[in-house]
Amino acid sequence: MTNDELREKLLSSPKNGYVGLTEAQRAEMESYCKRYAAFMDACKTEREATTWTVELAEKHGFKAIVPGMKLQPGDKVYKNNRDKSLMLAVIGSASLNEGANICAAHVDSPRMDLKPNPLYEDSEIAYFKTHYYGGIKKYQWTAVPLALHGVVYRKDGSVVTVTVGEDDNDPIFYVSDLLIHLSADQMKKTLAEGVAGEQLNVILGTEPIEGEGADLVKLNVMKLLNEKYGLIEEDFLTAELTMVPAGKCREVGFDCSLLAAYGHDDRVCAFAEIEPLLTMGVPKHTAVCILADKEEIGSVGISGMQSQAFDTFMQDLCDSTGASLNRCFENSFCLSADVSNAFDPNFPEVSDRRNNSQLNYGVSICKYTGSRGKGGASDASAEAMGHIRKTFDAAGVRWQIATLGKVDQGGGGTVAAYMANRNIVTVDAGVPVLSMHAPIEVVSKYDCYMTMLACKAIYLA
Repeated sequence: MTNDELREKLLSSPKNGYVGLTEAQRAEMESYCKRYAAFMDACKTEREATTWTVELAEKHGFKAIVPGMKLQPGDKVYKNNRDKSLMLAVIGSASLNEGANICAAHVDSPRMDLKPNPLYEDSEIAYFKTHYYGGIKKYQWTAVPLALHGVVYRKDGSVVTVTVGEDDNDPIFYVSDLLIHLSADQMKKTLAEGVAGEQLNVILGTEPIEGEGADLVKLNVMKLLNEKYGLIEEDFLTAELTMVPAGKCREVGFDCSLLAAYGHDDRVCAFAEIEPLLTMGVPKHTAVCILADKEEIGSVGISGMQSQAFDTFMQDLCDSTGASLNRCFENSFCLSADVSNAFDPNFPEVSDRRNNSQLNYGVSICKYTGSRGKGGASDASAEAMGHIRKTFDAAGVRWQIATLGKVDQGGGGTVAAYMANRNIVTVDAGVPVLSMHAPIEVVSKYDCYMTMLACKAIYLA
């Protein structure tokens, strides 16, 4: 056997996904990515993603689950968890005692939430005060167009949905930065210190209302909000409003091979879970899709993956099919569908290139996340990794291995540990991302497409 033959037989030699991509696959990929871009344009918060998915699911025959209802193979049900997270299932032909195939993503993303008392005026400029949500580089959120999204629970008990800054005729909002001409002291600070959290104040207006008195610009802004939404200042105390980057998902590069948008982490994996579930027939094992909230702050709270909401949903499924929840969890498999960092040649020093995912090489499988000594990771077993490898290979899914940077460089987590804590075999896999947690992130169309095929393969395994 020659060295070339030996190398072909024994050594791994991954290739860029575009090598060997057929025209039919390319057309399917482009069509899928157009649908994904439309989802991203419509869904910039977890509330919007939940509402959008429920509407689409109902069009495809999904019904809200009712405790005690009897379910048969092929039935499609969902549970809307307080408009903040969502669980969907297609009942399989096998008993839930044999387990379910689960894909779990999250639909929250880093952003700037308004404080409970956000509105103030300083030097005849009206502002919103914010408290950033999730891990961000604060300096990246200055001098970029922002949009206001959210809901307000008004004094009379009605709920008003607010979206300003996305329509071409809308104004946008803005956090100012210091001009370079006067930045001598700022430029001596570290990137973490250059912009403080309390400086992330959003400009709302500068025109005073006619008349005498203090805070006339603030009063004018409140007058406009009252005329359009019926709001008074006290309503901010019962509001859930957030500032996110304004604008649509856009193609990147002369070849249009990449997509730039706010919130690829992790709605790129959420959409990959949703799409194959909608038109699924009767799977062998019940297929379950999770769109979770609060992952960016530790999966806490009533809509996070650490809550009992998922357990309640699965208990209802088991009760409706005569199965045991503990047996179901014990025999289930979960793909924790979350993004990885794509290798960035501008910053090679933070990554172990031999173990880092890269653009256009397919869905990235991450055996463990965590930080430094695998802290906070679920650390998938060899058997779990073998199952996912076999499943993807059989379905023709292109995949690669991912780790989150060099061992002592930093780290992060996903929902994987919380699924594994439920005695569910769990592996992380998802789309490689450039500029993760920046206001605008970048992903490869090819990797998006492969991640959707990966979720489909898991459902049907």
